[in-house]
Amino acid sequence: MINVACPNLGLEEKSAVNEVIDSGMIACGNITTDFEKRFAGYIGANHGIATTSGTTALEVALRALGLGQGDKILTTAYSFIATTNAILYVGATPIFADIEEDSFNISPEEIEKKLCEHPDIKALLIVHLFGRPCNMDRIMEIVSKHHLILIEDCAQAHGAKWKGKTVGTFGHAAAYSFYPTKNMTTGEGGIVLTNDDKVAETARMLINHGMRIRYHHEIIGYNYRMTNVSASIGLCQLNKLDSMNEARKTNARAYDKGLANANIILPKAAEGHVYHQYTIRVINNLRDSFVQYLGENNIGCGIFYPLTIPEQKCYEPYGFPREYKVADSIKHQVVSLPIHPKLKEEEVTTVIDAINNFKA
Repeated sequence: MINVACPNLGLEEKSAVNEVIDSGMIACGNITTDFEKRFAGYIGANHGIATTSGTTALEVALRALGLGQGDKILTTAYSFIATTNAILYVGATPIFADIEEDSFNISPEEIEKKLCEHPDIKALLIVHLFGRPCNMDRIMEIVSKHHLILIEDCAQAHGAKWKGKTVGTFGHAAAYSFYPTKNMTTGEGGIVLTNDDKVAETARMLINHGMRIRYHHEIIGYNYRMTNVSASIGLCQLNKLDSMNEARKTNARAYDKGLANANIILPKAAEGHVYHQYTIRVINNLRDSFVQYLGENNIGCGIFYPLTIPEQKCYEPYGFPREYKVADSIKHQVVSLPIHPKLKEEEVTTVIDAINNFKA
């Protein structure tokens, strides 16, 4: 089976974890601090606050920015549910916008429409989905025009860039995930990035039971700290991130060049894309048979995501609007192919040949 995802872990990570275990300091400590500084420096942010997951990173970012009860936060209708859950965790109200057909990212035109409908929207939470940057020129124009707080969900976009500028450095804060399927991993984990000293200080207290000084609790906080064990893996992964991203891009270029089937639409190439997923669209109502066909040929794939966020069952009591023209079409077509850096050249060729031989 050619797996759709595979963490790229090796002897370096094993050795680093063993060193932490041998040190006896496996909880949050100097290794975590080192990882925070190095990851923030890699992205280009002044501060990094490591957390237990991308979801807690999002929640902490929102709270540290002062967002909470009654605030309206505009976000995408099409992503993983954690983006919206974080908004609800802080007591804010999500407002959803549709996406662009060619990028799967939130549409600037739809952002403008929602701001006209809800002029009291306070913040914009964007997602750089599948490793492709949002249109940051347009988004920054909108943020400036409407005086919005901007948060970037970069859970799937480690090292992605918009016109040479790394995502995660445009907004007031950003959140990353280090789940095993991401472009780099710490096992589980996340990080908040910001250039704002006060936001960073608040975020650091929030993840540590509201403390700056041990046992002096200034605010209600949480235990969202990343461990030295996880951070040691992250330091090794960060060293390999550029090469792993290049491998993803190489695989994507092979797909771009080799895939030719009238029943699929390839993702539009974009500068700065780091291909967390290589997501095609299967048209003519053939997705189910296409997925079955791949399985029969021992090729893994994923459907990210089969539902829009507002239509998830757990959100029924909120009564969110559920119709989003582009997202409602895309969700029936998307299929993500294996793109991870451990793919062998012959496996990429196998995927290409199988898809080109798929018949309706």
